[in-house]
Amino acid sequence: MAVSAVQVKELRERTGAGMMECKKALVESNGDIEVAIESMRKKGQAKAVKKAGRIAAEGLVVVKLSDDQKQAVILEVNSETDFVAKDDNFVGFTEQVATAILANKPSNIEELQAVRIGNGETVEDARKALIAKIGENIQIRRFVYYQTETANIASYVHGSRIAVIVELENANAVLGKDIAMHIAASKPMCVSEQQVPQDVLNKEREIFTEQAQSSNKPANIIEKMVNGRLQKYLSEITLLGQGFIKDPDTKVGKLLKQQNANVIRFERFEVGEGIEKKNENFAEEVMAQVKDSK
Repeated sequence: MAVSAVQVKELRERTGAGMMECKKALVESNGDIEVAIESMRKKGQAKAVKKAGRIAAEGLVVVKLSDDQKQAVILEVNSETDFVAKDDNFVGFTEQVATAILANKPSNIEELQAVRIGNGETVEDARKALIAKIGENIQIRRFVYYQTETANIASYVHGSRIAVIVELENANAVLGKDIAMHIAASKPMCVSEQQVPQDVLNKEREIFTEQAQSSNKPANIIEKMVNGRLQKYLSEITLLGQGFIKDPDTKVGKLLKQQNANVIRFERFEVGEGIEKKNENFAEEVMAQVKDSK
């Protein structure tokens, strides 16, 4: 089947593999990128598969906490360009929306659109007015609202592109900020191994098994290899299994245990993660190279 330049580009970005390897894998998978990635990993061709797609959308993320740190909001609002994301009108709108979420607790974007903000306009009317004023498309992409009775909520914002909120028990302000900062930097999938989806574990085990079988070692050795790789994978994607950013020799789980603290849940937002903008010039360049290599 025909493979588009955009597909080749995305597969290269997500695997770090060569152009022709990506093209061949896409042809064999009938254009299914996820199937191609899995096949390339089994063959040892994929160097590093990124969990999220290419980050290309602009905008900013903000966090709002109540004074008692029992409520928190994390919000992403997108614009078309980084220039607009820094505009005072855009920043002010985003701050107003976050404040409105904290005060009104809408359950989804549709409910949020009807909430009224400082000047009496609904969020949706204010968004449309801002689009008309700035001349760019502006979208409220997502938000999460936390409320807790017995724990505390900590946060960390890196510039305007990465933000984290984390709910913790028995954690002081310093530990809470450190854990939030770690999450921002290390991107864990979930808190513990028990929270990793079973389908994710099954897929990784299948991949590790095929990789190990190519070594032609005995079955019992292959099983140990697979279990070892799976355990390493779990330590890399779970918060408790990761080495703490300020002391990589100490697991986050051990650090929390030492202070009798516990992480209940967290949210990490990065501007534009999973959204891909079209890049026609690059696509044309890739396709030209693909054609020349036939």
